[in-house]
Amino acid sequence: MANYTDPFLKDILRRTKVIAVVGVSMNPVRPSYYVARYLSLKGYTVIPVNPGHAGKLLFGQTVRASLSEITQPVDMVDIFRRSEAVPPIVDEALSFFPDLPTIWMQIGVEHPEAAAKAQARGVDVVMNRCPKIEYQRLFGELRMGGFATGVISSRL
Repeated sequence: MANYTDPFLKDILRRTKVIAVVGVSMNPVRPSYYVARYLSLKGYTVIPVNPGHAGKLLFGQTVRASLSEITQPVDMVDIFRRSEAVPPIVDEALSFFPDLPTIWMQIGVEHPEAAAKAQARGVDVVMNRCPKIEYQRLFGELRMGGFATGVISSRL
């Protein structure tokens, strides 16, 4: 697993405003649902992407079938798909968002070749991490023993 510095991860989470979540579920018990919901509650605009649910509403946004259906700039593509599904997602992201700053692959999702391709285009890549967990860890929201370890803020 790659070692990402805390300042690197904090910078990504601070500069990001719009996140396309690829592979989001409509099921509230699925990690992709509750991570996307958490990020939306933190003030990020979360654009859900899942062809099986295209056209439905989730977190105040219309679910898109693919990244190519998103008409606004995106700061992060968060991938909730198996590692073998990553290359075409990265290709689509690089094609439709020429100024994309970040591609983030969730826990258990890694594809070094796709990551290298994105990095060669100047995109920051995070693999095998969760932005919800990193946000909580870096900004003092992790709860230990029932007590918050820091002040909870709505946005940085």
